[in-house]
Amino acid sequence: MSKSLLSDASQILEKALKYVSISDDATEHLKYPQASLAVSIPVRMDDGSLKVFQGYRVRYDNTRGPTKGGIRYHPNVSMDEVQSLAFWMTFKCAVLNLPFGGAKGGITLNPKALSRMELERLSRGYINAIADFIGPDIDIPAPDVYTNPMIMGWMMDQYSIIQRKITPAVVTGKPISMGGSLGRDTATAMGAFFVIERIMSKLDRHPQETTVAVQGFGNAGSVIADLLSKAGYKVVAVSDSQGAIYAKQGLDIPSIRQYKLSSKGIKAVYCQDTVCNIVEHESITNEELLALDVDILVPAALENQITEANVHNIKAKYIFEVANGPISSTADEILAEKGVLVVPDILANAGGVTVSYFEWVQNRSGLYWTLDEVNQKLHQKMVEETEHIWKIAQDLSISMRTAAYIHALNRLGEAINSKGTRDYYLNGKNNY
Repeated sequence: MSKSLLSDASQILEKALKYVSISDDATEHLKYPQASLAVSIPVRMDDGSLKVFQGYRVRYDNTRGPTKGGIRYHPNVSMDEVQSLAFWMTFKCAVLNLPFGGAKGGITLNPKALSRMELERLSRGYINAIADFIGPDIDIPAPDVYTNPMIMGWMMDQYSIIQRKITPAVVTGKPISMGGSLGRDTATAMGAFFVIERIMSKLDRHPQETTVAVQGFGNAGSVIADLLSKAGYKVVAVSDSQGAIYAKQGLDIPSIRQYKLSSKGIKAVYCQDTVCNIVEHESITNEELLALDVDILVPAALENQITEANVHNIKAKYIFEVANGPISSTADEILAEKGVLVVPDILANAGGVTVSYFEWVQNRSGLYWTLDEVNQKLHQKMVEETEHIWKIAQDLSISMRTAAYIHALNRLGEAINSKGTRDYYLNGKNNY
């Protein structure tokens, strides 16, 4: 990701600002991240050598509460990327009406090149470096690309060692045994599923008549493919970083997930107990998957997957952004002109941060919920905010993305204005 991605986000914000009445103070406040931290993390490797990794953490805005956002391990992590993702998190938390601001973090590396012991030393070293920058009432990290419950557990444990007290609420997405919430591992996909179901019902689309392609088969992509398949949607294509598979008649998603977990790759081998058979399929590229003639396209990989370079190849009628920022601003405008309904990331993939909020609440109260309670509360939040954003889009005849930013801006603007504005200080009278 480059600075252009944050510029893209700012362009979307400019569109939304035309429809809201918020103070100049609020607009100025949201232009810049509140605090950015870059750290060096020395790690003793298994072969005895010392390697230094670059890490980042950005708190974008804490007007509505402590900041919240994931930590990703990826070769492309940079300060620009982390700032952009923290910006999106600010609006995502406001869209879901969570008492959080936005944050993000990351380390620049290829995690697949490190052993598990090296990853643990790196993860604990990262927390050592940023311990004064985070906290249950300051900034709460969570999993993101190539991080998982085990890594979050290491981070929580290291923070607790530093603080000399058990502090589960400092990190979400932890193992259940360390204070994690039931349902957190599937929350991003479950939230997206609730949004898809609600939007499709509004459009009178029946699952059995709806084809789906999912780009990305990680935690979010594999689970959303599974949920849609079990609900009756025809998932015809899925992909990972190595390529994609396509079958017009639909894919056996549970078997692909099982194979992916055991082999770390996607292949057209479907197994049920001891019975295996090869299903007719076609091997395609990720780019070809994006261009498939399907009803629903679910980008669930990385940023900037649909740009002006390939947007004209898109044939899907509906796009649900399970990844962060998979469509550039220019491509987004072209899709709108083509009549493609795009449900933005700050709504579609907000299930993860919503259940992270639930986990934080449970950690602080010491009372833990059942999986049914978590999913029920998640369903209520996702559907409620989808309805709000759908109504704004319909009333103003605008895109769902612009409507989502309007919805978030109204909440952010109100919170910022509550601290006082130019008009309050210069023109108002004292009212006590």
